[in-house]
Amino acid sequence: MLGVVAHDAGAAEIISSHLRQQGAAFGCTLEGAARHVFERKFGFFKAMPLEELIEGSDWILCGTSFLSDLEWRAIVLARGAGKRVVAVLDHWINYRQRFFRHGQWAFPDEVWVGDELGLARAGQEVPEAKAVLVPNAYFQDIQKELAAVPVPQRPAGAGEVLLYVCEPLREDGLALYNDPLYWGYTEEDALRYFLSNVGRISSQVERIIVRPHPQESRDKYLWAADEYDLPIVTGENKTLLAQVVESDVVVGCATMAMVVGLLAGKRVVSCIPPGAKTQPLPHATIERI
Repeated sequence: MLGVVAHDAGAAEIISSHLRQQGAAFGCTLEGAARHVFERKFGFFKAMPLEELIEGSDWILCGTSFLSDLEWRAIVLARGAGKRVVAVLDHWINYRQRFFRHGQWAFPDEVWVGDELGLARAGQEVPEAKAVLVPNAYFQDIQKELAAVPVPQRPAGAGEVLLYVCEPLREDGLALYNDPLYWGYTEEDALRYFLSNVGRISSQVERIIVRPHPQESRDKYLWAADEYDLPIVTGENKTLLAQVVESDVVVGCATMAMVVGLLAGKRVVSCIPPGAKTQPLPHATIERI
């Protein structure tokens, strides 16, 4: 049996799409946003306790989290039990730090990445594990799903719709480095930097959609509409793909949702504040303020 372990949404999207394409049978231990991802794609399922999953599985396929130690514990237990364990890297930055928890490193046998950019970085940052290029099944699904999402009709001459995709930077910095300002700014600072520089991105804005990260509450950024005299909408109950399709520009710091914007053929802009420590996404077509 294949055992699946995931907490964060990014890797859960890739793993679940891969399993669905392969038609593979699996058991799972899921927490956090990963539960919602698997429920959306597979319907009802029964998650198992981690120790039971490891014991009953032939090998383990897990994600990698920024905050949770779930996958780290899965790697430790699987390696201790002599089971093969593979970790999916769902981004392009901070690879090595994902395998450090509680003062200890725990590396899988393999890491799977979805493109050549990730393959090169994984080989450099995680030499302890074999880096393997496995086509990103989530991106393949997205490209199919994007074609089916209806494009809202807007009147001629309407301004541009800007989608801002958020990241829980404070929580990540605190969990990884015990410093909420490790990156040099917070998620609120980043949003304010974007809203203060909207005119540098578009001279005619019809609407600004602020989309919280899956780990954040939908009402986290309601303050923005009160603080800025701009047509800001936040807290919508819509999918990422629906919001990307209805937008002209996708803006963020270094989140996976920006790459979804690229897949949809949208203009994508990085608004990492000056002097920040965040490493930009490596995609050449992403513009920067």
